[in-house]
Formats: sequence, C-alpha cells, structure tokens
Amino acid sequence: MTTLQKTEAHVVVERDCQALDLFGPTVQFLTEPQPNDETPCAMKGTIPPGGFVPIHRHPDFEAFLVLSGNVEVFSGKDKKPRWITAGPGEFIQVPSNAIHGFRNRSSEPTVQLITTTSKLGRFFQEIGRSMSRGSIETPPTPDELQHFIKTAERYGYWLASPEENAASGIQLF
Repeated sequence: MTTLQKTEAHVVVERDCQALDLFGPTVQFLTEPQPNDETPCAMKGTIPPGGFVPIHRHPDFEAFLVLSGNVEVFSGKDKKPRWITAGPGEFIQVPSNAIHGFRNRSSEPTVQLITTTSKLGRFFQEIGRSMSRGSIETPPTPDELQHFIKTAERYGYWLASPEENAASGIQLF
C-alpha cells in the first residue's frame, strides 16, 4: 500500500488491506490501528454462516453497520439477556463495557462495517491469524486459544465462560 500523508484524502483499496481470521469471523482493516488507543479504527467484518463471536465485554465502544446478511446480537442489559436480529442497513451500537456477542444462524455470510478504537484493532492484530485470498479456515489450536485468553486478560477484556456462552446458545469449539 502506498504511504500517504496523514492530511491527504485517499481511497482505500480492499485488496491492499490486512485481513485476519479471528477463529471463524474475519476482519479486514480499512484504517490501520494507531498508537493512540482512542483513535478510530474502521474494519470490514465477516461472520460466516454458523459463525459466532463469543459473549464478552471491553471498555472500547463498537459500532456496526450491517452491509449484507443477518446477524443476531446478544445484549446482556438489565439481567434480561436477549438476542436481537439486525439486517442490511441496520446499525448496531455497543457502548463501552456492554456485554455482547454475535452469531450468524443464516446460510449467508454477514458483512459489517465496524468502527471502534485503535486499541481494539491492535488486540485483533495480536490474536488474529493472517489470511490470504482463498485460504481455508481451521479451528484454533489449544496454544492459539491460550494466547487469545492471555491477551484478552492483558487488555482488560472479560470473556464469558463456556457454560455462560452455552446457556445463551453459543457452543464454543
């Protein structure tokens, strides 16, 4: 990718963007994470059919615009957890420290435009596996799962237990 001055407008070309496998879901950075934690970071995220993001919480805000497909969003507000369905053109706002997760129970991938903090973007860079076009996803190894858990702890992120995920309809690996 050509380096441009930070004050110059430019078009981001998808094929030039870093893509990472997050153990099923994938992200592709439209803007790279910056050193300042609160600097915005934009990504294209894809959850494959049957894919999920386990229930978790972190201090970083997230916002999702569903571009295609349908996604179910877990909301743990007011001790009355529920799943909310969002489709193309709908916007999902996840405030700081909100308990949330995602699942795609449809037969089509869900594609979203994601805006969050550079801190969360760097977390994805630390835990994600680099992807190339046409690569085949494989389940995470025990070492990759341990790295994920330890990295989440270092960042101060909370992860629901396998039992908490199962009670909400997500069966982990």
